[in-house]
Amino acid sequence: MTWLGIAVGIATGIISGFGVGGGSLLVLYLTAVTGMAQYDASGINLLYFLFCAPAALVSHIRHKRVEWQAVIWCVAAGVVTSVAAAFLASYMQDGWLRRLFGGLLLYIGVRELFFGKKTDEKFEKKS
Repeated sequence: MTWLGIAVGIATGIISGFGVGGGSLLVLYLTAVTGMAQYDASGINLLYFLFCAPAALVSHIRHKRVEWQAVIWCVAAGVVTSVAAAFLASYMQDGWLRRLFGGLLLYIGVRELFFGKKTDEKFEKKS
């Protein structure tokens, strides 16, 4: 199981480096394969994110793929709601957290599959 864990960590680290949600896959692995509680897996994911996010952020800043006006609003809203959600989650049963997380992933997947935006031309590499 140790080698599988290392392989999952490497794979989700690579995906996180692209900035596309490797942490969600890590939480799925930790809960579905190792049987870890949802709240514990989410905590590990937050620590994992601290090391993966800066590498992805530096790359995105360097390639001018960060919309700073959106960052301001997202950070302001994210700080308030993450504190409230963490407090609420600490009082929820693990089964409900798993269902909510699964529902969120399902919603995001369906939305991206059927309603995803086309790639913005300003982010396309010019050859």
